[in-house]
Amino acid sequence: MIRCPDCGAEMDVDEDEVEEGEILSCPECEKELEVTQTHPVHLNPIDDDLEEEEEEGEDGDGEDDDDDDDDDDDELEDEEEDEE
Repeated sequence: MIRCPDCGAEMDVDEDEVEEGEILSCPECEKELEVTQTHPVHLNPIDDDLEEEEEEGEDGDGEDDDDDDDDDDDELEDEEEDEE
């Protein structure tokens, strides 16, 4: 029997039926767990905050670069006005 690493609840997992990388859910705490090893089965909790940060990072990367460029343009315009 395998226990949830987060809450310690028993989980009915058959070593022959799971694959590395598979995502399971704890029946008690509903935490998502990734199978990192199959014989014996080893589960690692998936950090929800980390997933959200990765999604935000993927969506925001292009926008952040554009914002930086806009700031540089504004600074150049301000410098040109000061010179006049």
